[in-house]
Amino acid sequence: MQRFGTFSDRTSDPSERVENPGKSQRRFFRRLSLSGPLAALSGLVLRFAVVGVGGVLVNSAALFALYHWAHWPLLVASPVAVELAVVNNYVFNDRWTFAVSAPSFRRFLKFNVSVLGGLAVNVLIVWLLERWGFHLLLANCIGIAAAFAANFAASAGWVWGRRSR
Repeated sequence: MQRFGTFSDRTSDPSERVENPGKSQRRFFRRLSLSGPLAALSGLVLRFAVVGVGGVLVNSAALFALYHWAHWPLLVASPVAVELAVVNNYVFNDRWTFAVSAPSFRRFLKFNVSVLGGLAVNVLIVWLLERWGFHLLLANCIGIAAAFAANFAASAGWVWGRRSR
């Protein structure tokens, strides 16, 4: 069986190698590892983010196809593309992120409302930061991060919270 070594096992200088780490060193690394509720929360956040990136791809592909290939007006193509991304994100969050066995129309409606709330957070922050002199793209990144946090909080607490299951 192969043993996976530590960083010090892989260094080229033999004097730096630690064959058997002491008790205090093991305790230090054990404290660094994520376990319990923090690990579960970080896993949820990561899956939620992966689904969000997938939603961006769905939105972009749908917008491009509807606007350029189907020749829909932009004011029609854009909201349809957004809703397709919302449907995509709901399905993947429902099945993968929050691991619910059966979809729910009520949860889907709540997810749509929470996404609108995230949009409002994003637009408000971008608008405020830009007025306060922030560069537009920096303001947008901060707005996206705040909207992500708001969307995750609403999804974990309200859409897929214990009462919603």
